[in-house]
Amino acid sequence: MKAAIIGGGVIGGGWAARFLLNGWDVAVFDPDPEAPRKLDAILQNARASLPALSDLPMPTEGRLRFADTLAEAVTGADYIQESVPERLEMKHRVYAEIQRATPDVPLGSSTSGFKPSELQKGARHPSAIFVAHPFNPVYLLPLVEIVPGPTHDKALITRVKNLLRDLGMFPLHLRREIDAHIADRFLEAVWREALWLVRDGIATTGEIDEAIRMGFGLRWAQMGLFETYRIAGGEAGMKHFMAQFGPCLTSPWTKLMDVPEFNDELVDLIASQSDVQSGHHTIADLERIRDGNLIGFLRVLKDRDWGAGKVLRDHDARRRTAIPAPALIPDAAAPLVLTQMQVLPGWIDHNGHMTESRYLFAASETSDALLRLIGADMDYVAGGHSYYTAESHITHLGAAKLGDHLTGTVQVLGADEKHMHIVITIARQDTPVAMVEQMLLHVDMTAGQTCPAAPAVLDRLLPIRDAHAALPRPAQAGRHVGQRKN
Repeated sequence: MKAAIIGGGVIGGGWAARFLLNGWDVAVFDPDPEAPRKLDAILQNARASLPALSDLPMPTEGRLRFADTLAEAVTGADYIQESVPERLEMKHRVYAEIQRATPDVPLGSSTSGFKPSELQKGARHPSAIFVAHPFNPVYLLPLVEIVPGPTHDKALITRVKNLLRDLGMFPLHLRREIDAHIADRFLEAVWREALWLVRDGIATTGEIDEAIRMGFGLRWAQMGLFETYRIAGGEAGMKHFMAQFGPCLTSPWTKLMDVPEFNDELVDLIASQSDVQSGHHTIADLERIRDGNLIGFLRVLKDRDWGAGKVLRDHDARRRTAIPAPALIPDAAAPLVLTQMQVLPGWIDHNGHMTESRYLFAASETSDALLRLIGADMDYVAGGHSYYTAESHITHLGAAKLGDHLTGTVQVLGADEKHMHIVITIARQDTPVAMVEQMLLHVDMTAGQTCPAAPAVLDRLLPIRDAHAALPRPAQAGRHVGQRKN
């Protein structure tokens, strides 16, 4: 698949990174001679952060090239994203040139203000043009506002939304077009009020940012506006909140319809306070700090399957289904290859190596895959039965580093109605880096004691045991702590 990115600045570069790291080839057209350098900096940030949001290895990175002409960039593209400056006449010229080369390819605009009906005026193929408005950094934040114009192809828009979901994004389909779409209208209201607070000497830029990030910003990140206020209404919910705070709408709390004069004095005031607040950091420093904090927030939300984290979890689930399932009974006796993983930034210790807890995590992921394979999955657990790990022993055989691709395999050493004895090998490029030996007991969770596994589970497990009986016993199996290596 190929994406054409027209405009390689902060937003266009973020789009390029999002596509490239998801395995797409990308052609970029930007006449700025500094565009390759700027895009390379964005890609470095993306490579260090986006993989940390997935629990699966990233696809092989696509190929990036800079095209000499716009027509060269879009020829053969499956998707085109325009991120040129916010000048309507410029966008119209760009669209005309694009559609002379590829009239029917989906053409999304990153515009934060223009409506699609404005973008489509005079176009050769207006139904292919729509708004796809992302949020910075595009390679991390999932939201993209999809706004079709009055002339649009429903099938094309559906295809685009599915394409963006496959990139790990959350396409928010607007019911109808409106200036500045949804999110920026909301941000503009907050921005106007903030300008007044600074201009009138009520608060500094730093104090306003503290009010957001120390308070309601944390709530908004997980619940948005209305769900936050629903909770504020207590047990009576939203109706009580509206009855309690609705009358405040007539109070002179804000100046949303009144804009401060945008003059040099206001600009200097805002800029000087911002320098005091953040001037000790470079922009590159702030970008790295921002990305690291976003990864932390998003990973927590992912663990809880909530908000933007649910988008990440769903994306992993879709990608996981594309990984071929192993055969229940190997044609040739060999350990089962059950998991593919990648060493993420959060897996690294102070030595730059994969930390011990992550070796155990990798082993757990692999044993869970075995349980799913034999039918002892979450539905089985919901029925009151499961395998519990009674013993584990880990032997470290090597070291894994950031970005390494790991494979988890299982050899079943023994199994009966109540027991399963396995060895899990975590390998990097066929070189073992850890071996984890486990004894699992089949348990009736209600009774709190061992019991025979279900016949359907044994029908899958025991043939694997028999197939693995001919395999050499791993040299590390049966080791105890402190035992000398041969």
